[in-house]
Amino acid sequence: MASLIRSYDWSSTPVGPVERWPAPLKTSTSLILQSPVPMVMLWGEEGVMIYNDGYSVIGGHRHPALLGSSVRDAWPEARDFNDHVMQTGLAGKTLAYRDQEFVLHRKGYPERVWLDLDYSPVLDETGTPAGVIAIVIETTERVIAERRNREEFQRLQNLFSQAPTFMVMLSGPEHRFELVNPEYRKLIGPRDVLGLPVADALPEVAEQGFVELLDHVFQSGEAVNRTSQRVLLRRTEGGVLEERFVDFVYQPIREDGGTVTQIFVQGSDVTDRVRAEIHQKLLINELNHRVKNTLASIQSIVTQTLRGVQTKEEAAKAISLRIMALSRAHDVLTRENWEGADLRAIVESSLEAFQVAGRDAIRIGGPDLRVGPHAAISLALALHELATNATKYGALSSPSGNVDVSWSVGPHSEFRMSWTETGGPAVMPSDRRGFGSRLILKVLPLELRGVAHIEYAPSGVVFTLDTSLEAVSDKATGAAS
Repeated sequence: MASLIRSYDWSSTPVGPVERWPAPLKTSTSLILQSPVPMVMLWGEEGVMIYNDGYSVIGGHRHPALLGSSVRDAWPEARDFNDHVMQTGLAGKTLAYRDQEFVLHRKGYPERVWLDLDYSPVLDETGTPAGVIAIVIETTERVIAERRNREEFQRLQNLFSQAPTFMVMLSGPEHRFELVNPEYRKLIGPRDVLGLPVADALPEVAEQGFVELLDHVFQSGEAVNRTSQRVLLRRTEGGVLEERFVDFVYQPIREDGGTVTQIFVQGSDVTDRVRAEIHQKLLINELNHRVKNTLASIQSIVTQTLRGVQTKEEAAKAISLRIMALSRAHDVLTRENWEGADLRAIVESSLEAFQVAGRDAIRIGGPDLRVGPHAAISLALALHELATNATKYGALSSPSGNVDVSWSVGPHSEFRMSWTETGGPAVMPSDRRGFGSRLILKVLPLELRGVAHIEYAPSGVVFTLDTSLEAVSDKATGAAS
């Protein structure tokens, strides 16, 4: 640039030939030319431009035409800005701008650029401002990079905030909360944890060994994954510890030298899933138990029935009817998810097939009462046997016969169920004890921890079962055998 300045015809400009330049202009120009920093001298009222190699790069395709021209004419797209600079500088004042944005035509097309600008007045021999010297540093690449970084950071922040999983950034060996997304706040409750170490922010978590796990990740640099991890959280101040289950990963974040500086925590609250799995396992185990009990009941029905029949046809019919009775009880229990059943519903379903068309042959009465699955099946099978016998030999074999089925609860939680037949043929006790007799007199009281009694009265059979309310309400399942 020095040779270009020496060879330039300055006589055609307001500054005149170089040999007539005032000492301050020569000194300032020499300073500019020796500086590695982009600098430009704006001399006189016109702001005639004298600049160094660094500034020529900023000038782009406009160099060398910028040399010796008025700054206002040289950069018409920034005329107002440069006019303000000249007025301020020649008034003896300074200006400074950081990342000042311009749209310049220095490459033949409009280009957005950013510059750091520092303007200072240059004084003549009398101490009067005669020009303005400018230091010009282009910051376009940095500004664009920072904007991209900010946009990327904002994009990541949005992703972080909107993520369907919980996310946390922990910094330093104390594992201070640096970033926390809404899903994590939902997990831990309304606690302000930002800036706090995990041990202080979530003391109950520290007591469960999670801080030691974070220490291991920070020191070893090894990521840690956990699935369906149980954690107890005090989600409200002074509240009780709540059980949650989480899937998570502790991922170490390293700086350029490889040292771990942060830990990124990402995971999901899978409490509902884990509880559903636990419930499913319980259901499967319960189903297993019920199937075994049902099979045991069927096995007992078949075995005991075969002992008391003479023909295959009789056996097939008896077995079929008894299994159907068992099935009807299962239907009632299934509707109630096997939590128990309404006793009236069990009685009605057990005796529905024995009702005599056209009249109310079987009357049912008793207080509202829920019984456990075990009692429901035992009572259903017993009622089936009583009704079968009544149809063959007792009150239900006669057009005028009736059966009253009733139950009651005493003042000390005693439970009694009665089967009373009237209006049928005279009945006589039999020496032959078949499956039905064994079921209602031996198995039923054994299963329900009570006492059974049958009376062959002249008016008809009377059967009673005495036990406790606790025994018939028990949810424990079993099989009649």
